[in-house]
Amino acid sequence: MDLVSSSSYWVSNPERSKLSMSKSLYFLVLFLCVCWTTKSVAQDRYAVFFKFKPQKEYSLGSPSKFLTEKAIQRRVREKFPIDSLDLPVTASYIQGISSLSQELLYVSKWLNAAIVVTDAEGKKKMEGLPFVQKVDWVAKGFISRTGNRNSTEVSSAQPKKWVLEQSYRQAAAYDFQNELLGIPAMHQAGFTGKGITVAVFDSGFPGLDKATAFSHVFTNSQVLGQLNVVRPWIKDVFRDNEHGTQVASLILANQAGTLVAGAHQAKVIFAITEDVATEYPIEELNWVRAAEYADSLGVDIINSSLGYLDFDEPSLTYTKSQLDGKTTYVTRGATLAAKRGILVVNSVGNYGSAGSSSLVAPADADGILAVGAVNSSSTVSSFSSRGPTADGRIKPELVAFGQSPVLIRGSGQVGAASGTSFSAPQIAALAAGLWQAKPEWTKDELLTNLLKSGSQYATPDQNLGYGIPNFRSAFYGALLGLNEEIELGSNVYPNPLRTESLSIRFGKELRMTLQILDSSGRKIGEKIGERSAVKNPYLFSLADLPSGIYFIQLLDGKEIAYKKLIKL
Repeated sequence: MDLVSSSSYWVSNPERSKLSMSKSLYFLVLFLCVCWTTKSVAQDRYAVFFKFKPQKEYSLGSPSKFLTEKAIQRRVREKFPIDSLDLPVTASYIQGISSLSQELLYVSKWLNAAIVVTDAEGKKKMEGLPFVQKVDWVAKGFISRTGNRNSTEVSSAQPKKWVLEQSYRQAAAYDFQNELLGIPAMHQAGFTGKGITVAVFDSGFPGLDKATAFSHVFTNSQVLGQLNVVRPWIKDVFRDNEHGTQVASLILANQAGTLVAGAHQAKVIFAITEDVATEYPIEELNWVRAAEYADSLGVDIINSSLGYLDFDEPSLTYTKSQLDGKTTYVTRGATLAAKRGILVVNSVGNYGSAGSSSLVAPADADGILAVGAVNSSSTVSSFSSRGPTADGRIKPELVAFGQSPVLIRGSGQVGAASGTSFSAPQIAALAAGLWQAKPEWTKDELLTNLLKSGSQYATPDQNLGYGIPNFRSAFYGALLGLNEEIELGSNVYPNPLRTESLSIRFGKELRMTLQILDSSGRKIGEKIGERSAVKNPYLFSLADLPSGIYFIQLLDGKEIAYKKLIKL
């Protein structure tokens, strides 16, 4: 006698019938749950790439239907024609795959693709459609509209690429990180990113809409757009992981005594592209979708403190040979953005301990700025990834202070953290101020002048690239090639300086600030000069200045000038 029969012996017939029905119902529910779970597990995310892009509603002759005026004007400035990649994905193609997918997450016009949720059977049927080129598996499971993840476990742990960056300490003064790039001089000259649009791609921006350091962004209506690519049905970006808030603070924060970032008056586009809980190639496609969105709104600069190398599915991990500037989804997207005149600023990665060629995508892209990190001694941080790319190009191009710079946390409190994620936005802020100062520059001219301003432009390497850039030298010309006569002529004398006193005729005020810079562009001294009449020169005693080659910056009200000085 089996166990079930033995147990039922003690139950009357009616009760036995009820028990039998209960068991049947139990097993039915269990069966349905198993079936549902199996179906849920089978639902993954796929990228469906189309062969063609026929159009009925849109044409290249009427770009205003799919691009803003600012986006169109950027292409005019860059002499880059509007092409078929700018056209929306064909609507009939989307309709053709809709019945084979559980959900359409979004479409990518640059990649001519749709990102869908489906199963293996749906994938196979889509591959058989005449207008489909291929269907790639890009992520396990999916996120439902209720916000719960199906078939993948939500982890509260930070991705390993961010572990380093979450080590907080008491913040010190932010002057060092700003001075290193010449941000105070940029602000004194009146350039704070006004008129420039910066997009920030990250994992979320919780607290940014409430912190005092960002209040001006909302008071002045600086938010141009918001996009949640990870959960397209959620419009709110001020949520999820605070990494994005920290990154954005190094561009936008404006709170005296806490943090005054380089481009706090810039317009901004926020996009959530990073799914912190997992690591799959779909996040690269999320990045491309956000770039298309930002481009259509006329963005000037994209800051991306994100990078892709290894995944939850080990077989997908990129090899060094694949970081060649043209292979990965996200690198191709960054290249397309750069060709359209957008300056892409991307962290180079935190895999420096792996040695050479330790890059992440899209830092390997050509025509962008990959940014590494230096410490307080201006030497490369041990964690900062190194080049070269697989095809031999120098990476990173530039570096900034990334070893515990001051930033704002999601709580609104000041903090500090380490990682190339936090050096990249400082360069993006510098670029925004410089582009405001030189709006006639193309993207490539801006990029070139930033490189020329680097502290080791003449001798670049795979650790620091072209070095630490500086507003002064980028704005006035490469330091050693500066045409100093344009601004001041012979009104700084004697030069070379053989005496203790330097005379300067400059400006229309009675008070002036003289800043002395070393050959790398770092300020080493400052003096205040006064005179009784505008016709008189300012007199400065430089007896304590050692012999050498210097650069002086003069600030007189709203006027600013720059000149090479030789002390004998």
